[in-house]
Amino acid sequence: MARHRGGEWLVRIEDLDPPREVPAMAELHVAALACFGMVSDHPVIRQSERGDLYASALERLREQGKAFACHCSRTDLAESGGIHLGCVAHRSGTTPSWRLRVGEEVIDFADRIRGRHGQSLRESCGDFVLRRSDGHWAYQLAVVVDDDEQGITEVVRGADLIESTERQIQLQRWLGLATPSYVHLPTVLGADGNKLSKSLASAPVDPRDPLPALRTVWTLLGQDARVLAGAPSVATALALALTSFDPERIPATDVTMTM
Repeated sequence: MARHRGGEWLVRIEDLDPPREVPAMAELHVAALACFGMVSDHPVIRQSERGDLYASALERLREQGKAFACHCSRTDLAESGGIHLGCVAHRSGTTPSWRLRVGEEVIDFADRIRGRHGQSLRESCGDFVLRRSDGHWAYQLAVVVDDDEQGITEVVRGADLIESTERQIQLQRWLGLATPSYVHLPTVLGADGNKLSKSLASAPVDPRDPLPALRTVWTLLGQDARVLAGAPSVATALALALTSFDPERIPATDVTMTM
C-alpha cells in the first residue's frame, strides 16, 4: 500500500508491556521482515524509549481538564462491564491510572476499505486509560503521539484494531494533531473462525523460505495469484506485486485460510 501510493514504509516496535515481552523477540521480527524484503525506510524506533513524549502529551491533556487521575480498579468497574463513566464511590486502587475524559459525541471516519465506521466512546469504552497504574503507557496515547511525530499520513493495519480508531481520533483532536487516513486489512481466520495469529495450531512464517507465505498473503488480499506464481525471488515477487497491486480488490470482510 505504501509503495503503491509512492510513500515510505516505517517499522515501529510497540514494546509498552514489559511483563509480557519475550526477550529479543522484537529483533527477530525485524530480521524476519527483512527476509521478506520489508525494511523500514527510517530507523526503527521503540516506544519504550519515548516516555518523555508521552508524558508531555499527557500533561497537555491534564492542563485542558481532559485527563484525570483515577483510583478505580478493574474489580471496581466490574458491574459496568469495565466501562468507566465516572469514578465509583469506594475505589480500591492504590496507585492511580490516568484516563481520558471522553466526550458525548459520536466519532466516525471513512476507512478506505471498510467504509464509514463510527461509535460513541462513552457507550463503547468510557473514559479510557492513557497511563496504567503500574506506570506503563497505554497503546492509544503512544501511537497517536508517534504517528504525529513520525509524520504518518496513512495507517494500514489489521481490522482487529478498527475499534481503537475513534479513541485515537479523539486524542488527535484534543492534542491538536492531524488525523491520518486509515486502512484496515482483513483479519485472517482459521477454519474454526478464530484469529489465525492467536491460534496455537498456526505455524509461524518461515524467514528461510518467504515466497510461499508472500504468495498466500497476496491472494488473501484479493490479488491475482498468477502474478507471483513464477517469481524466483523475494525481490522479483515484490516488484511484480507493486506493478499489479489493486487496493480495490482487498476484501472488506475477514478472510478464512484453510489449512
